[in-house]
Amino acid sequence: MLDIELIDTGERYSCEDGETLLAGMERLRRRGIPVGCRGGGCGVCKVRVIAGSYHALKMSIAHISSDDRANNIVLACRAIPIATVRLQVEGGMRKSFLKHRPVDAEHRG
Repeated sequence: MLDIELIDTGERYSCEDGETLLAGMERLRRRGIPVGCRGGGCGVCKVRVIAGSYHALKMSIAHISSDDRANNIVLACRAIPIATVRLQVEGGMRKSFLKHRPVDAEHRG
């Protein structure tokens, strides 16, 4: 199991070997998590990997540009962590994600 930290809220979760960042994030079972098609087709689960290593599966350039990739911005449904990862939610779902963060996360900054 690999540890994942959402720096936006301080939340932590785990990913099983071979599991995507989004699949692990969904186990937090809270509102505001950017979930759409789960296959790279909608682009709503955009995240920036701040630290750590991951394997990126094929992503459409309609959602992730070469500049995005160069800045470690990926779709969480298409990224498999291979080491501990710290990530930040990006894109259109960021506002919803932060609005629905857990109450105790609001006091972390």
